[in-house]
Amino acid sequence: MYADITKPPAPLPSPALQKLAHGIALLPPLSRRGTGPGLILLTTPEATDEAITITDKSPSPLVKWAEEGYAVVQIPSSVLDSVSAEDALKEAIEGLSACAKCEPKGKIGLVAYSARLWKSVSGILDPFASIVANVVYVDEADVQDLTASPNPTLRHIAGPIAPPAPKSATLVEYRYPSVQSFNFVSPDHAHFHYNTDSVAHTRTLQFLKPRMDGPYFDLETIWDEHCYYEFADRSVEHTMSTMVQEPYVNHVPTLTGGIGRAKLTDFYRHNFIFNNSADTDLELTSRTVGIDRVIDEFIFKFTHDRELDWLLPGVPATNIKVQVPFTAVVNIRGDRLYHEHISWDQGTVLRQLGLMPEYLPFPYKVDGKEGDWEYKVPVGGVEVAEKMRDRNSVQSNDMFGFKIRGRRAD
Repeated sequence: MYADITKPPAPLPSPALQKLAHGIALLPPLSRRGTGPGLILLTTPEATDEAITITDKSPSPLVKWAEEGYAVVQIPSSVLDSVSAEDALKEAIEGLSACAKCEPKGKIGLVAYSARLWKSVSGILDPFASIVANVVYVDEADVQDLTASPNPTLRHIAGPIAPPAPKSATLVEYRYPSVQSFNFVSPDHAHFHYNTDSVAHTRTLQFLKPRMDGPYFDLETIWDEHCYYEFADRSVEHTMSTMVQEPYVNHVPTLTGGIGRAKLTDFYRHNFIFNNSADTDLELTSRTVGIDRVIDEFIFKFTHDRELDWLLPGVPATNIKVQVPFTAVVNIRGDRLYHEHISWDQGTVLRQLGLMPEYLPFPYKVDGKEGDWEYKVPVGGVEVAEKMRDRNSVQSNDMFGFKIRGRRAD
């Protein structure tokens, strides 16, 4: 089912930016599939990418959407200063029609990265029947002046929370109170806000895909393939081949992983893939699949027969079997992984290894009284995994009986 690890994996696609006319450019899909529907971006100077230099920072909108599997045309705002919006859109659509990697054709999305850019095209979209859905990033102050469109439109509004317009077949709005301006989506702008950009991007995918017939990918298979190369075949090169050009992984309790291909490859080679115990097993207990991510709950089982520095940095082997509930939030961009956020309860790991005492000193007053106090540590052992596996295996709320006590002499 998966690739033969005795042979090198297929290389990542090299971005091949195709110049159209008047400064308009087309980037074919950067997915493994290699084909996808067309998407037109109207970009501010900060959102425009002319060099296609992919680094370990957040990619430009042009690269990000190509990694999602779209054939992307970028129309910079400077183009619309010298060319009519009608001519620019016509050039973009003709470029997508002629692009062999743009499949299926006939349903194109449009993303405007400012209110001004949206206003430049909103009144002329009717003749362009192939444009079937619009997305616009705006400030709250500009919302009232936006021209409506007969096509379904998604608005990302930078501004305070307000009663949203009722969702309809033609209009969806989201507000983002924590950002400074609509430029929160532009990596090269001072107002860029990584997490909010990520939330807005997922919402945009949710909005566009059903209206453009995709592109859709089998996210479960992509994630399972990645795990197979990590834990079964144990191939660094094939593991990395399942990821975008500049991915990242973070193991939340220990802050281990890596940002960018070079650092993450080094982590996988020296700290993860060949460091895991031979009996490592992932017991899946639940899975949620979204438009661009897989969220797994699973029990990570292993014998602590070596130093697992990504999980227990600095802790020598104890040769004890451990079962730990894990949660993995896996963001998939197109048909390759972009990031993994992996979390677990480090307390139960230490408890199962006999490295977490039952009581610890409590260095504060109790009911206003000084004292030599200690508290019972509210951390479970293997029963934490047993409860995840079988809800009836362990009584709920037993820790409610834990009490503070006077510290006892050793």
